[in-house]
Amino acid sequence: MNIAVLSRGENLYSTQSLIKAGEKRNHDMEVIDPTYCNVMIQNNKALLQYHDEIVDDLHAVIPRIASSNTFYGTSLVRQFEAMKVFSTVSSFGILEAQDKWATFQILAGAGIPMPKTTLGSHFYLADFLKDFGEGPVIVKLVAGTHGSGVILCDNYKNALSTVETLQSTHHNFVMQEYIAESKGTDIRAIVVGDKVVASMKRQAAKGDFRSNLHRGGSGIPIELSDAEKEVAIKAAKVLKLGVCGVDILTSKRGPLVLEVNSTPGLEGIETVTGIDVAGKIIQYIEKMVIVK
Repeated sequence: MNIAVLSRGENLYSTQSLIKAGEKRNHDMEVIDPTYCNVMIQNNKALLQYHDEIVDDLHAVIPRIASSNTFYGTSLVRQFEAMKVFSTVSSFGILEAQDKWATFQILAGAGIPMPKTTLGSHFYLADFLKDFGEGPVIVKLVAGTHGSGVILCDNYKNALSTVETLQSTHHNFVMQEYIAESKGTDIRAIVVGDKVVASMKRQAAKGDFRSNLHRGGSGIPIELSDAEKEVAIKAAKVLKLGVCGVDILTSKRGPLVLEVNSTPGLEGIETVTGIDVAGKIIQYIEKMVIVK
């Protein structure tokens, strides 16, 4: 099978892990850098040119689309979809997962439990913020990644100052309830197909509340409860993501989905759990694609 990883970083851990996993299972693997792709419609047919060659022999692609390249990266995946090339994640899923508020709306439509969240509106902002009480409030930019653009405000006064600043600088943001019992921890579940293939509990570094490994957090392997597996798989399904990372908070009212990542890093989860996640992704492609 001919499989391409769509990535601007050929030497990145995740990209190389996928290439090695595919080659280990006797597939022809390559890296396609979106920077050098040209998408076009010709004679009512979707075509894609990479450097100076037309790409017409791929069976599947594994998108690794960064948030800084969402528009063109999503367009590229949509082009492959029009060409009937299987993609591990849909263009719809990539686009919606990059926008936290859009993610919350879609998850809410499917009845998936989440922390209470409000979109930062230009009108009645102070009143909306009062709904969260006088205690801590989380403020998030809708397009932040790896924990960036996430602010813990200790009280209403600090939160109001923060959201007014974001509003004045024309940033889109959401306000979210602080789940005190999570205590700086969350769960990262990797969903491939209809299964959680690896999971870890992440703990924030001392003095921080964000558990992202990119922020110095640490991780330990964990076996998820049935309820945690269920919400992770359901979140992936409604966002049309065959492969994704689902972040979950443990709360008094059960697991709450915090975020869904359409391009989860593999280094942290593979290192912590010892599970060959890249191999699971290749096996998923083998299951979904029939080569004639």
